[in-house]
Amino acid sequence: MIDFRYHLVSIVAIFLALAVGIVMGTTLLQDPAIELARRTSDELTNTNNGLRADLDTLRGREAGNDAFISSMTPDAVAGDLTGQRILLIETPGSSTAVREAVQQVLGQAGAEISGRVTFTEKFLDPKGTGVIDGLVNQLKPANMIFPTTATTWDRAAALLGAAFVTNDQAQVGTPNPATGDVISAFETGGLLSTEGEPGKRATLAVMIAPERPYEGEDAEAQAGALVSVADGIDVAGKGTVLAGSIVAAAVPGDVINAVRDESEISKRVSTVDTADMPVGRVVIVYSLREQLNGRAGQYGIGKGASAPQPPVTSATPSPTTQSGS
Repeated sequence: MIDFRYHLVSIVAIFLALAVGIVMGTTLLQDPAIELARRTSDELTNTNNGLRADLDTLRGREAGNDAFISSMTPDAVAGDLTGQRILLIETPGSSTAVREAVQQVLGQAGAEISGRVTFTEKFLDPKGTGVIDGLVNQLKPANMIFPTTATTWDRAAALLGAAFVTNDQAQVGTPNPATGDVISAFETGGLLSTEGEPGKRATLAVMIAPERPYEGEDAEAQAGALVSVADGIDVAGKGTVLAGSIVAAAVPGDVINAVRDESEISKRVSTVDTADMPVGRVVIVYSLREQLNGRAGQYGIGKGASAPQPPVTSATPSPTTQSGS
């Protein structure tokens, strides 16, 4: 019969064996585990340093390319838009820096800026469509007829298009008789603001897209409102280019992708998704020139772009061109 002391000795022996095993195992595995961790850390550090070096190289190349293109831009666009008067349109969330850079290149191309129209968030608010409808019904001329499928923003865009742009060269630089009332009403309603003399009608328009897509439950409606404005301005004048920067993924609130997804509108309104780059500003000029010749295109490097730029031609559009895009 096994007594209690035997059990006690057995239990102590078992725990002693476990302790010795743990100590021996830890000692034997410690050096290989530490060495593996050290090698892994070194490899990750080397990889990270390599990626940083590659990124620095790419940034250096991009800076060099941008500097070169910027220096060549005046010659690349010289005379391309001589005789054209251009309306600049800023949207909620658009970049002032991009707009200023675009405006500078348009000037280098020989264009005259008629003024700037800045839409407010209130204009894009779906809850405020009743106010917009009321203004449009009050201000539209009797001969302005809207399609039965026209949305609130479609109707507003047609009215604003008639106020800000024209495809008749004889009317360039002159106000539409109803322009003053239209601008005043929309400004008083907090829907837009103006700078310069946008009421003295332009021939072309450049709309600066928001830097980031709109978000939230109204994002798609907000983007659609700006698509309507771009299209309405395009139809009333000789052409419109919507310009902005590339968005990593297609989302409902991205205005440029919204235009590109509308097959009929994309046949009229051009888009450029590289406006934050010097090359993109040149592409905007070329796109406007293409609009003057009755064509449109989707340019850049993002989703839906058909090419980085329009086909380059040596022909300079005539400032007396009558047909719109």
